[in-house]
Amino acid sequence: MPAARPLRIGTRASKLARWQSDWVAAELTRLGATVEIVEITTRGDVEQLGPVAGIGVQGVFTKEIQAAVLAGEVDLAVHSLKDLPTEQVAGLVLAATPPRETVADALVARTGPALAELPAGAHVGTGSLRRRAQLLHLRPDLHIAGIRGNVDTRLRKLDEGEFDAIVLAAAGLIRLGLAGRISELLEPPHMLPAPGQGSLALECRDDDRETHAIVAQLNDAATRLGIVAERAVLAALHGGCSAPIAAWGRVDGELLRVDGLVASLDGREILRSSLIADLPAADAPAALRSAAQTGQAVADELRTLGAEAIILAARQG
Repeated sequence: MPAARPLRIGTRASKLARWQSDWVAAELTRLGATVEIVEITTRGDVEQLGPVAGIGVQGVFTKEIQAAVLAGEVDLAVHSLKDLPTEQVAGLVLAATPPRETVADALVARTGPALAELPAGAHVGTGSLRRRAQLLHLRPDLHIAGIRGNVDTRLRKLDEGEFDAIVLAAAGLIRLGLAGRISELLEPPHMLPAPGQGSLALECRDDDRETHAIVAQLNDAATRLGIVAERAVLAALHGGCSAPIAAWGRVDGELLRVDGLVASLDGREILRSSLIADLPAADAPAALRSAAQTGQAVADELRTLGAEAIILAARQG
């Protein structure tokens, strides 16, 4: 049953974050809840100079919102799942992962409709080491430069001529009604996504049964299995935003397919691992354990191939 008072949703204030929290609010309203949205500024919003990895801590876009949930200032946190550190915060629970948008990256270019058609030496902006490495693997002639800011800021920098192209998560552009700006979808297996890309994470206090019960109705089982596997890859490799690590998990009938990738910053070394696992029928906890184990196995294979040395080199710059 919905709470007597409004269910307070904590979110960042960016246009994309508000789209996500507004979508969650609409879904919860449909289920009978009364909701209120509370905007919270995170460290990642304040510190806009330099790459996210340079801030030196995990959860730069989530910690303040999580703290507000724990303090009882809000009841529910809405995150982009790829921003959420793999280590669970004590006192919080991941209550739901709604249906996933596309996992693809998107090339938005001023010149040329596709990555292969960008001019030699084109300046491409991305804030992601994962994207940087895979772009350089595909096009070693490109000049890759860092870019920060929300979607509108990045598009403005492109339009003003600071870059020939930028690469963003396609999900964000689609959610903001900007799919028309996409020059090319960079889809797997051509380019593997960040763990959790295209997914939302809904967190509440683990002792708040009322909120958990209504929010859990937004969970999509297939999405959850895929992201559990992806985050297991990331956790096992002790990744985060400081290393070029990609993972893609998806349900295919009664199978779970998981791909993982570790790359050097210059894109010259690319390690890949792919595994397929059977999903236990009609046993959700067992299926989640299987997904985590499969992600762990992908990480183990990448480690056998030499992933740790590549990750260490990436962190040392």
